[in-house]
Amino acid sequence: MRTLAIDIETFSSVDLTSCGVYTYTAAPDFQILLFGYAWDDDPVELIDLACGERLPDAIVNAIESPEVIKTAFNAGFERICLSKHLNKHLKADSWRCTAIQAAMLGLPLHLDGVGTALKLKVQKDRAGKDLIRYFSIPCKSTKSNGGRTRNLPHHAPEKWQKFKDYCVRDVEVEREVRRKIERYPIPEKELKLWLLDQKINDTGVLVDMALVNQAVKCDTQYSSRLEVEAKTLTKLDNPNSVAQLKEWLKEQGLEVESLSKQAVQNLLTDADGEIERLLTLRQEMAKSSIAKYAAVQRSVCPDSRVRGLFQFYGANRTGRWAGRIFQIQNLPQNHMKDLEIARMLVKQGRFKELELLYESVPIVLSELIRTVLIPEQGCRFIVADFSAIEARVLAWLANEAWVLDTFKGHGKIYEQTASRMFGVPVEKIAKGNPEYELRAKGKVAVLACGYQGGVNALKAMGADKMGLSDTELDDIVRAWRSANQRIVRFWYDVEKAAVLAVREREPQRVGILRFKVENGILFITLPSGRRLAYIRPKIEKDLRFDKDGLTYEGLGINKQWWRQKTYGGRLVENIVQGAARDCLAEAMLRVDAKGYKIVGHVHDEIITEMRKGQGSLEELCGIMGQEIPWALGLPLRADGFETMFYKKE
Repeated sequence: MRTLAIDIETFSSVDLTSCGVYTYTAAPDFQILLFGYAWDDDPVELIDLACGERLPDAIVNAIESPEVIKTAFNAGFERICLSKHLNKHLKADSWRCTAIQAAMLGLPLHLDGVGTALKLKVQKDRAGKDLIRYFSIPCKSTKSNGGRTRNLPHHAPEKWQKFKDYCVRDVEVEREVRRKIERYPIPEKELKLWLLDQKINDTGVLVDMALVNQAVKCDTQYSSRLEVEAKTLTKLDNPNSVAQLKEWLKEQGLEVESLSKQAVQNLLTDADGEIERLLTLRQEMAKSSIAKYAAVQRSVCPDSRVRGLFQFYGANRTGRWAGRIFQIQNLPQNHMKDLEIARMLVKQGRFKELELLYESVPIVLSELIRTVLIPEQGCRFIVADFSAIEARVLAWLANEAWVLDTFKGHGKIYEQTASRMFGVPVEKIAKGNPEYELRAKGKVAVLACGYQGGVNALKAMGADKMGLSDTELDDIVRAWRSANQRIVRFWYDVEKAAVLAVREREPQRVGILRFKVENGILFITLPSGRRLAYIRPKIEKDLRFDKDGLTYEGLGINKQWWRQKTYGGRLVENIVQGAARDCLAEAMLRVDAKGYKIVGHVHDEIITEMRKGQGSLEELCGIMGQEIPWALGLPLRADGFETMFYKKE
């Protein structure tokens, strides 16, 4: 089977980064400018579509043929753009994505980053960013450029030639990346999963645009009124200015160092009069945010669906998906009992009633953002998610028997944890009993301590808001570790195995996990057979703990490629989250095979859109709860609900 490597350069008035490729290609002025390609090991060729050249029939036939493998770095972009250009939906089956293959080795998701990390002889031309800005996006109309809003090839022939060279270079770099990592092909199971991911992204999910537009209108009106009141109260030009507000407060006899969210909350406890009202306004204006609604407005397709919400292997350390466009993986939760009423009031533009019924309009709008996702007419969402999946996987891998028994039995892991931590019968940790307050400590310990977390991890989970001192929090950490000794041992066994595999260059095992260094990469093989990758591992002295520690190269702060440290708890976190991701992946493939239309997934949750009378919550949960062959003994359970709009139940 022949391979056709492809790279294209395009133009659209829609911003690709903020709107996604589906909306980008839906713009009336979308155009493929350059088409660079290479057959197998043949020289790269270029077709200048912007200057009137056309794709040869042989190339069009190859693009449409299932018998020709098309490769590209971020193949979804090329596939969707060419679908638009050819006016024919191209399925992903005969496409292969080099970016995904690279991500599975812990490499960045952008081509220049991969080239740098692999130290390729042929590197991406970084001057191309300026050329893309010049030819691929609209330009500002000025007198000097004759009032045009777009730069065409004849406006700068020398730049255009450089742009063509840049396209050719990208094909060469992509092919060089493919050659460099060809010994690590995408496993068959992961390829099936990527194809399902492309299908989900192509399908998209319907959006209630009436609700979206009214929410933006509501926020605009509310925010404007708050700002007018703040200006009237303070006589300031810009009451949102921290410097101006500090000066005003100082004139009122209150000198403050900060106006952060927490600082304002603290100041409100003793404030009164105009100062109290100003701080309340400040607090309310800070809550006001319609960024996600605006993202939906920007990215929605002409058929009112948003597409491309999921990035396969977006978290390249674990293989989990990442959110795109309006970050469905990171939406605010909803806690209102009367969510449907609030939704109706906003959608109908009844803003005054909304303010009368609810204490904070911004909070209402924040909680409603999930509900903009709706099923097609005649359908409903069936939503199901794994219960406490990471806690289950961690206990299964570490063979913490009492935790597994709890999940196989009553499932009250927070109560059972508190019982073991504090020596109280689990029956007493029930509502109405004084011992019930121990459940909160058990819960925060389960959430914070599983990956070798200490006092700071507890605080990150909100434990400091329970009114406990650092000493009391440290007692919780010690009690949890005492109750979960096999998990504690698991941290150190994993760290020891990783260090030995790197130092001795000999394979190691911890239970069903395997550790091995190949060609300068530390691989940890998960129960599913999928491997986590740590590039160029080294054993270096950890001065903080006076012991040998493991370091590797990877993406760190600000997505920069640098050498970073890891340890047992962090490795276990990667392993557990990776295995939990594999459980979701297995479930998604099964759910799809049963005919359920998956329109989204969030962490450990699957969102399906089914016609009324087809499918059921019981069946969906049953499919997700089935035992997985490579995870025998792992107690899985899924719970869910049916709904006419997406929400968090």
